[in-house]
Amino acid sequence: MRLVKRTVQSRLALVLAPLGAILFTLFISALLVLWAGAPVTQTYGLLLRGAFGSVFALSETLTRAIPLMLTGLAAAVAFKARLFNIGAEGQLYVGALAAVAVGGLHGGTGFNLPPPLLFVLMMCAAAIAGALLLLGPALLKARLGVDEVVTTLLLNFIVLLLVSMMLDGPMKDPTAMGWPQSVALSGELELSRLIPQTRVHTGLLWACALAAALWALMKYTVLGFDIRAVGANARAAAFAGVPVTRTVVLVSLLSGGLAGLAGAIEVAGRTSYLTLDMSPGYGYSGIVIAMLAALHPLGVIAASVFVAGMLVGADSMSRAVGVPTYIADVIVAASLISVLVATLLTQYKIKLK
Repeated sequence: MRLVKRTVQSRLALVLAPLGAILFTLFISALLVLWAGAPVTQTYGLLLRGAFGSVFALSETLTRAIPLMLTGLAAAVAFKARLFNIGAEGQLYVGALAAVAVGGLHGGTGFNLPPPLLFVLMMCAAAIAGALLLLGPALLKARLGVDEVVTTLLLNFIVLLLVSMMLDGPMKDPTAMGWPQSVALSGELELSRLIPQTRVHTGLLWACALAAALWALMKYTVLGFDIRAVGANARAAAFAGVPVTRTVVLVSLLSGGLAGLAGAIEVAGRTSYLTLDMSPGYGYSGIVIAMLAALHPLGVIAASVFVAGMLVGADSMSRAVGVPTYIADVIVAASLISVLVATLLTQYKIKLK
């Protein structure tokens, strides 16, 4: 058995492949639900109601989806240029750290900046911090051929140790009664609520706008063409005159900046201060979301809502029927594998010897 590349890709197959992947995922997950001794129909119904069945459930899903959108965009644009950024988790934390340093500690600096200007500086600091954190591994890859998967992954642990040191040291909130957390942002620097009496905030609009802007950049600009060319074949792109090193550097700045913004928006929109457990793995989940979206910026929005819905809905479903919440992780992982296999089969056909 071997794979043979298809000479012509069927448009019908491209449409049916994601549908088949979803049905296969639901089938596999149903077997696990039956194994746990729960009714499949009721379990899936509770999962959907827990994620989208009320204003509160929908708001919680959208709140969870906001950082996932930004880390998903960070992974998508980097992977499009074959810069495998596995460090979005660290870039998110360093962005949140920079945002708190600018917006939370400004009171002791002696500067009395107006809140709108301080908010802009806070977001810029977060984006710059995330971008600079990825710039080093990108330059090491472009100049010395160092594997960016290893360097970006190891930087995650270094950043977490740095955050822990800062929260237990110079950035610790003296009013937190010993709890390691940063000084809280003032109310004027926090993002406003989209739906009253819920946690969903205007960061959702930021994330959707950035997804649309990234889609336009990839589709209509020279930089977008260069990114696609480098991702398709870096050597051929260099032969055609595409500045490969410059493109990789710009992609790293863009990807790291998006992940850094995720940290700042999470602080300004949801927590108002930084803790070491602020992210339950948003940076790593962004990789899954980027792959589910086939690296398409607009697809990242739908993939983020799907993943967030599974994670939020699993909580209420677990309490009702006794199925472990880990079923949500299984659904997300199985859907990723199914989509990848389905996409592969649209490009290749299986030939038996």
